[in-house]
Amino acid sequence: MAKDCIYVIDVFNLMFQVFHAIPPMTGTQGQPTNAVFGFTRDIFAILDRQPTHLLCAFDSPGEGRRNELYAPYKANRDEMPDDLRPQIPLLKQLLEGFEIPCVQVEGWEADDVIATVTRQATEQGIDVVIVSGDKDTRQLISPSVRILNNRKGTFLDEAGLLDDWGIRPEQVIDYQALVGDSVDNVPGVPLVGPKKAKALLEQFGTLDDVLANADKAPGKKLSQNLVEFADLARISRDLVTLRTDLPLQINFESARVSEPNRPALRDLFTLLGFRRYAGMMQDSPGNDTLHEPQHSVTVLSTPAAFEQTAELWTTSRDVFLSATFAPSNPRHRRCTSIAFAFDSSQTWYVPFSESDSASAALELCVLRRIAEFPGTVITDDAKPLLQTLLRQQLTDVPSVRDLSVVDYLLDAGARAHDLRDVAARRAAPNPLDAVDSAAGKPQQQSLFDDAGTETAAAARADARLQATQIIDPEMLSALKEDNLLALYEDLERPLISILARMEFTGITVDVSELRTQSQQAKIRADELTDEIYELAGRQFNIDSPKQLSEILFTELGLPVIKKTKTGASTDQEVLETLAAMHPLPERIVERRHLTKLRGTYLDALPRLVDRETGRIHAGFHQTVAATGRLSSSDPNLQNIPIRTPEGRRIRRAFTAGEDGWTLLCADYSQIELRILAHFSGDAAMSHAFREGQDIHTAVAAEVFHVAPSEVSSDQRRTAKAVNFGVIYGQSAFGLAAALGIEKSEAAAFIESYFERYPGVAAFCEQVLTDTLRTGFARTILNRRRAISGIRNTSGIQRNMPERTAVNTVIQGSAADLIKRAMIDVDSALQTSALRARLLMQIHDELVLEVHESDVAALRILVVEKMQSAMKFTVPLVVDVTTGRNWLDQDKRI
Repeated sequence: MAKDCIYVIDVFNLMFQVFHAIPPMTGTQGQPTNAVFGFTRDIFAILDRQPTHLLCAFDSPGEGRRNELYAPYKANRDEMPDDLRPQIPLLKQLLEGFEIPCVQVEGWEADDVIATVTRQATEQGIDVVIVSGDKDTRQLISPSVRILNNRKGTFLDEAGLLDDWGIRPEQVIDYQALVGDSVDNVPGVPLVGPKKAKALLEQFGTLDDVLANADKAPGKKLSQNLVEFADLARISRDLVTLRTDLPLQINFESARVSEPNRPALRDLFTLLGFRRYAGMMQDSPGNDTLHEPQHSVTVLSTPAAFEQTAELWTTSRDVFLSATFAPSNPRHRRCTSIAFAFDSSQTWYVPFSESDSASAALELCVLRRIAEFPGTVITDDAKPLLQTLLRQQLTDVPSVRDLSVVDYLLDAGARAHDLRDVAARRAAPNPLDAVDSAAGKPQQQSLFDDAGTETAAAARADARLQATQIIDPEMLSALKEDNLLALYEDLERPLISILARMEFTGITVDVSELRTQSQQAKIRADELTDEIYELAGRQFNIDSPKQLSEILFTELGLPVIKKTKTGASTDQEVLETLAAMHPLPERIVERRHLTKLRGTYLDALPRLVDRETGRIHAGFHQTVAATGRLSSSDPNLQNIPIRTPEGRRIRRAFTAGEDGWTLLCADYSQIELRILAHFSGDAAMSHAFREGQDIHTAVAAEVFHVAPSEVSSDQRRTAKAVNFGVIYGQSAFGLAAALGIEKSEAAAFIESYFERYPGVAAFCEQVLTDTLRTGFARTILNRRRAISGIRNTSGIQRNMPERTAVNTVIQGSAADLIKRAMIDVDSALQTSALRARLLMQIHDELVLEVHESDVAALRILVVEKMQSAMKFTVPLVVDVTTGRNWLDQDKRI
C-alpha cells in the first residue's frame, strides 16, 4: 500500500452475519463454533488484503446512551441466540491470538467507536476501511474512508453511495432520519421511504430545510407527516448520528498488524476442531530441506536382508510400524513401503516395487512376520495393514494398537485422528513438521508416486515412526487414567479386523438394476419438467434459484417463506412448505429428489463396483462420528435414502453374491428409545417395552388420554416425532414445523409428554448435571465426549451443547451395543460351520450373506448374540428378515 491503512471491524455485526450464514458446527468439546469459524475465515480474508493496521470495535453491553434519548431504541432486537452467546469468549480469545486490539466504550455502540477511530486515523493521515454491514457507517465515507462488504468482497466509496442511495456522505444522517430503521426501531417519518427521502433531499438539501418547507412537499399526506412527525425526525437524526468524540486515544502503533501468537492460535484452533487453521499456525522449522532422520535408518531390499531382523520379531514386546498402501480399494490394497522400529534408535525401511517377483516375495516375508508377531503392533492406521494380510491369505491377526482409534477414544470431538493431526496436537517437537516443510504440502507419499529419492522416502517414514514413538506412551497412559483401556481392548480393537474383513469382502451390486432405475428416474424427471412448464405457463431454468423465485413469488404470488442475502429462498424446506399450497413446488421437490438419486446413487454406484469381484468395497470408519457410531464412505451406504419409494428401491440392487446364497438383515427395534427407558427407569415407558407394546402408540395413548386401540395415525405420528425429537431438546417451534401444527399445540404436547414420563425429564437433567460437573458425556461402556457450554440442567429448551450431551449418551450407547453385537456375531461365525459372513453395519442393522441351507441356523445365532450383547432393564428385540436382495425381504423365516 502507498500509505498506512487501518481496517476497523464491527465485531458483532460480522459475528451475526456468519452465525446465520453458516450451518451449526461443534468443536471438539461439543461447543458451538460456526460463528467463530466464519469470523476466523473473515480475519484471514482481511489479512490477505494486507492492511497495515487492524482494530476491532465492540458494542457496550446493556442499554446505551441512545436509550436515554429514545426509550424504544432497539426494542425490537431479539435476544442473542443461545448457541451464539458461548462463542463470544472464544471470539475474543481468537482476536487476542491474532494480537488485534479490541475497543469498547461504556454506554456506546461499536459504530461510535468506529466513528471516533476513523476521525483520529484520518487526522493522522491513515486511510480507513470499515468492515461492517451497518448502514449507519455510511455517514463516515470520505475520500480516505471506505466500507468493505466482506461477504461480497466489495468496497463502498462515495461513488458507490451515490449509485446506491443517490446521496452524498454528508446527507446520510438526514436520509436515515427521514427513512427510519425498523431493525433499530428508529422511527423516521411515516410515508417516507428511500425514494422520497432522496427526492426531498435533492429538492431541499438538508433535514432542517425539508421540515421547514413541509408545505412544499409533494402530496398532502406527506406534508402533514413532515409537520406532525418533525420532532421524531429530529430524534431519529440524533439516534443515527455517530459520535466521533468518544473518550478514546487510540495508539495506532499497537494496532499495527504483527505476527500472531501462533502457539495460542494453534491450541485454540485445535480445541475448536479447525484443523486446517491449526495447521496454518504450525511453527516454521526455519529451513526448506528435508531433515536427516534422528534414528539410524537401514533400507532392506531383499528377503535375506529383512530376515536379519528375525530375532527381534520373535523376542520384542512391541513393534512400531508405519506403512503406505496402494490402491485405495480394500480388495486390492498392497503395501508400497513399510518402516518399523523396536526401539528409539533404529529404523528399518522396506520399499516394494509395483510389479516385481522379488519384491512380492519380500512383501510376503514382511507381512508374515507382522501376522505372526507375538507382541503388539503399534501403528497409526491398522485396518489397511490387516487387509494386505487378507490379500496374502494370512489369517492370523496380530494384536494392534491403532493410535488413530486411541486418539478418537481420548478426544472424540476432534476433527481428524490421522497421525499428522494427532502428532500436531500431542508431539512437541513434532517430527512431521520437518517433513511437511520439505514436502511443501501435507500428503502421504510412497515410492510409486514420489518423484524424490529412496532416502527422502525413508526419512519421511522415519519421521512418522518417531512421531508414533513419541505419542504412544502418553496416549496409552491416558487410556488407563481415563478408564478407557477396556473400551479399546474389548470393543474397538477387535472391531478393526472385523471392519477390515467387511471392506475386503464387499457386497454384490446389480449394475443392470441400477441402470434400469436410472432410466426410469430420467423418464419421470422429464415428465415432471413438462408438468412444471405447464403449471408455470412458460419454460424457464428450473435449476436457477433466481428464475424459480420469479415464477413462485412474482408470477404465482406464493408467499415468501424465508429470505437470504440474495433474495427469497427456494431451498428444500421452503419448497416442501409451498408444496401444500400449489402443485408446482410439489413437482419441483419430486424432480429434485429424482435428480439427486441419479447423480448420487443410480449413476454413481456402478462406477464403484469392482470389475473383478462385482462388489462394492465401501469403507467403514471408527473415528469419524463423535457419538461412537460407524460412518461409511465410497459410497456412504448409511445415507442411501429410505423415506421415499424411489430411494428404497436402490436397495434392490444390493444382492447376495452367489447362487444359492441370500441376504439376512437383523435390526434392533427402537433401540434408542429402549436405551432411554433403561437409563431413565421411567415406569410407564419401561412397562410399555416389557409388555411388547408399540412405544409410539403407548406414548400417544398416555398423552392424549385415550385407549391404545383408539390412537389415530396422526396421534401416533405426533408421539413418534416427540419420542425422537423432544428427548434431544427439540423446541416447540421445531416440533410444530415438523408436524405442521401450531406452536402452542406443540408446546402443550411437549409439556404433557414430560408430565407423563417424568423419568425421561429427570434422566436428561442428570445427564446435563453430570456433564457440567465432569466436562464429559459418557455412554454405557464409558465412551466419552468432551462437552462445554452447558447452560441449564433443567427445562425443556436446550442449546446445542445440551442437546449434544443427551444425544451422546443415548446414541453413543446404541453405538456401543451394535459394536458389541458385531463382535459377538462375528466371533460365533468364526467358530461355527455356517456358510455366512458379515457384509455391512447400517445404523442399528447388520447385513449378512448366508447360504440358503444355513439361514435358519444363522437367524438363531444372530438373534441370540444381538439380544445378549448387553443387559438392559427392558428387553431387546431384533427383527430378522431375509431375501435375495436388500429390499425384497421376507419376515417369515
